[in-house]
Amino acid sequence: MAKPWDELSSLDRPEVLQFVFYPRRDFTRRPGSANAMACSIPVDEAVSISCWFYSDNRKYPTILFFHGNGEIASDYDDIGSIYNRIGLNLFVADYRGYGMSGGKPTLAGMVRDAHPIFEGFKQVLKERGYSGSLFIMGRSLGSVSAIELAHNYQSQLSGLIVESGFANVFNLFEYLGFPTAALGLTRRETPTGLELARQISIPALVLHGEYDHIVPVQEGRALYDNLGSKDKRLLIIPGVDHNTIFMGGMEEYLQAVKDFVVANS
Repeated sequence: MAKPWDELSSLDRPEVLQFVFYPRRDFTRRPGSANAMACSIPVDEAVSISCWFYSDNRKYPTILFFHGNGEIASDYDDIGSIYNRIGLNLFVADYRGYGMSGGKPTLAGMVRDAHPIFEGFKQVLKERGYSGSLFIMGRSLGSVSAIELAHNYQSQLSGLIVESGFANVFNLFEYLGFPTAALGLTRRETPTGLELARQISIPALVLHGEYDHIVPVQEGRALYDNLGSKDKRLLIIPGVDHNTIFMGGMEEYLQAVKDFVVANS
């Protein structure tokens, strides 16, 4: 198993983390969708991660989804139902301190937690008799967890989907105006995220908004260029930004996801 993104440990400092994570609490016990269930996955002693599973058919392909910053799993009630209507199950995982999850979020901890979340996700599917193919998807901040799992469990996955994502965390900080140099944060010549992306060989789909103001479109292009997958696709959705990509480009977005999953299931 590859080591977690080593540069992230150096970034796990209070003055950095307060600008990286925007956790929101949620004490909703039941998803609003009739085809959904809430579950909890242990990741550490006395710490569990809250997840919401939007499922319509045990034979459908299932996507393990890591959401963006400032979001929580229950935000995906309506979106989960939309995925079900196009023949996909969606399993949305929170982070520490988000939703009903315990603990406090850190960058290195987020990567470590991705592994027990993946194991817990598979266990939920096994216990309930799901037989469809498995995909990993990450949006924005969630692309870190998605790339980590796609690299480490390629034989168990049918594909990787990254939306509004990145593989160079230092570039992201610079876009946000974060003073990495002033804080003495060391920038690696080749970030771990790019190293992992280059070793991913499973099919991959990269989605990005043309006018993304948080993670500029060049980061999506760079991630696509560095993925080692022979079967990879890039969709730049015109006229949308970081937070309007789904609603503003829904038809193209969903068609690309559906076509990719069907082709690789």
